[in-house]
Amino acid sequence: MTYRPARRLADIEPFHVVELLTRARQLEAEGRDIIHMEVGEPDFPTPEPIARAAVAAIQGGKTLYTQALGLPELRAAIADFYRERYGVAVSASRIAITNGASGALNLAFAALANPGDEWLLADPGYPCNRHILRTYEGCPASMPVGPESNFQPTPAMLCQYWNKRTAGLLVASPANPTGTLLTLAEIEALAAVCREKQGHFLVDEIYHGLTYEIAAPTACAAGDDIWVINSFSKYFQMTGWRLGWMVIPEAYGRDVEKLAQNLVLCPSTPAQHAALAAFAPDTIAILEERRAEFRRRRDFLAPALEQIGFRVTARPEGAFYLYCDCSNLADDSFTLARDLLEKTGVAATPGLDFGSNAPEKHIRFAYTTGVPRLAEAVERLGRYFGR
Repeated sequence: MTYRPARRLADIEPFHVVELLTRARQLEAEGRDIIHMEVGEPDFPTPEPIARAAVAAIQGGKTLYTQALGLPELRAAIADFYRERYGVAVSASRIAITNGASGALNLAFAALANPGDEWLLADPGYPCNRHILRTYEGCPASMPVGPESNFQPTPAMLCQYWNKRTAGLLVASPANPTGTLLTLAEIEALAAVCREKQGHFLVDEIYHGLTYEIAAPTACAAGDDIWVINSFSKYFQMTGWRLGWMVIPEAYGRDVEKLAQNLVLCPSTPAQHAALAAFAPDTIAILEERRAEFRRRRDFLAPALEQIGFRVTARPEGAFYLYCDCSNLADDSFTLARDLLEKTGVAATPGLDFGSNAPEKHIRFAYTTGVPRLAEAVERLGRYFGR
């Protein structure tokens, strides 16, 4: 057999944090105690009301295909959620249930990206976004962002980087790896530039619900021409269930439906029935308790890391990450991350995963484990650096 992969694969890099996790699992199998601060996954189990709903659905035989865009009652429940939480009216007809936020982004780029189109993405940013875009023959165009703009793009940056090949903009709020937010006024300003340029505007809101000082505004409030992506993975703690949703501009509903029919048939039926319980008051009460716990972890870890010598250069307003400048401690964060794993048993993600904007100077710590384990990690790191 001749090995002849598609040319696009040359532009798709491995997800380094997954490879780091694989090595961490190997060390655990050898008996090492590993503190996992590398993967963006809540350590809490899926709330019991959601799990019970899944069991009931399976036992009740609710396992057949649904409509390609998902259960009508779940789409209606999400529309109600937007009204109750954000005070925004979103028609259920504009909501597509997807296989996680990644599935939503696949459908969005399948619907919008043409070969050679450029899309503006913040750097640092979630790596899979640019690779999903490349899969659909689009070209990711990085916009370096830093502390001066709270690691978010600005209208001035859009005007600077937009060219005749630019098709649109993708942002995230709260962002990965930095946890920074866009205000509604900032979202509206970005949307205005996209409209002026006749480009598309996509907003990833997968970490909504996990904010600590202020609530994150939804881009749905900034116009019905914005593509808004969300998921049950993070706030609702259903990572492995692979369920998300997307709010679609009305004109593109049929396009996304055709793509979903052909690419995925439908999202997981038991997962959709389970998600109906995600918006129940008893479930939300559990999730809000856990959100408070994430805040306690952030408030413990950020100053502790800074005492060691890391610099937390982004204001961690949401999600569950600290994106740290480690240039005072090491020359290369990838080498540092590997060394920390092997010598201290602390797993963290090097900046290499998040783009080309000074990745060697940055490392991401996820506070997705309890404060006692975070304290143990800080102690190990302190010993490693001689603090």
